Amino acid sequence: MKRIINFAIACMFAQTSLGQQISGTVFEVNSEIPVEYANIGIFGKNTGTCSDQNGKYTLQINPEHHSDTLIFSCIGYHTYSVKVSDFINQNNGNVSLEKRTYDISEVVIRPRKIKQKELGNTPRNQIMIVCFPLKNYQGGGYELGVLMSNKKTAFIKEVNLDVERCTYDTVFLRINIYQVHKKRKNEFENILSSPIYLNLSKEEVKDKITVDLRHLNLVVEGDFLVTIEYVKDLGTGKICFRSGLLFAGTSYGRSTSHGTWGKWPVGMGLSAEVDVEK
Repeated sequence: MKRIINFAIACMFAQTSLGQQISGTVFEVNSEIPVEYANIGIFGKNTGTCSDQNGKYTLQINPEHHSDTLIFSCIGYHTYSVKVSDFINQNNGNVSLEKRTYDISEVVIRPRKIKQKELGNTPRNQIMIVCFPLKNYQGGGYELGVLMSNKKTAFIKEVNLDVERCTYDTVFLRINIYQVHKKRKNEFENILSSPIYLNLSKEEVKDKITVDLRHLNLVVEGDFLVTIEYVKDLGTGKICFRSGLLFAGTSYGRSTSHGTWGKWPVGMGLSAEVDVEK
């Protein structure tokens, strides 16, 4: 019988429901267009959530966090940061995010020797699995991923998920790609200019889910982190991934939007196909 690891981030990083409740809607600036699945949270405090598909959110904030920073962010928009006490006293809960313009770096074309590599974890014949029951689901931002060990310039072609089972009727997940800070190895910066969503029915969830990223032209320098994120309540069920304890990739997870990253002793089945410069 297969050994199951029930991965419940919310139990590992406790989030209390006491304190003051704030709620509102995240919009695009100077418009009534809602920003769906925006990340909302207190930096490093494991108190956070996501807006829903209509931009609406609700968040419980404890009094001890009133001097901390509340962050509203979404891929493709500028981040909005504000002191918690100022937000509570001066704001009706609604926030406007400004669309972000991404600079295109100059491309220098030169002959290169490239080799194809598969980074991360590929435990496709292992007996351990990591499951996401989300019994303590609080509104979004649960994230788990694998650190891809890479020393040179790499072009990310695709991401692969090794699935053991899925009981959700529909799976809706966000994929994030983070560049690892060169000096502070536990700090990550999302390099995407637009969100990547997986929206699959139970019948479409196969043993291996492949997400083609070639069209995004994602280039990283050195180590990078690939994660999957729950941004909405999926209802009753779970999705489980093949796993192992001793694989090349280090797993990282966090329980809420803008929460603290932590290392995990299991290597979930998540890998990346890349072209690496020799």
